Amino acid sequence: MIGTLKSIAYKPKDAPRVERGYQRLALPEARLVADYGIENDRKGGHPKRHLNVMDEVTLAELAAEGYPMGVGVLGENLILSGIDLRTLPQGAHLQIGGEAVIALLALREPCEQLTELDSRMPHAVKGRVGFMCRVVRGGLIRVGDAVALVSQPESA
Repeated sequence: MIGTLKSIAYKPKDAPRVERGYQRLALPEARLVADYGIENDRKGGHPKRHLNVMDEVTLAELAAEGYPMGVGVLGENLILSGIDLRTLPQGAHLQIGGEAVIALLALREPCEQLTELDSRMPHAVKGRVGFMCRVVRGGLIRVGDAVALVSQPESA
């Protein structure tokens, strides 16, 4: 085990558009669906983005710099504790709970939507707003689940 699942958030398919920021609903548990993301997530299914995953280490750094915080505030779906995702290579696979496996595809490119939350964004947070991930194997995940590194690319 290298970490713990700290939070889960998603945007329900029937959620109305909000004027500012990201709209995310916190969940105690969710089902990850292979090649999609969180079941019934309006943002799921994109081939380059099933999930946005962040870690508490990076979020603490951003909070210390005065950025807005809270579950889903920066558009993330999962927050992991006990791990700094920036230390893992692209392509690494993480198992969450007993079944689900995600692959770290690429660092998330912060978008202009973040400017609505703080005028310093997106430029000041480049490389610090999580990883875009693909769901390799689905399964039920729960806040508090163990997170384990199950594989990483040969070149890492």
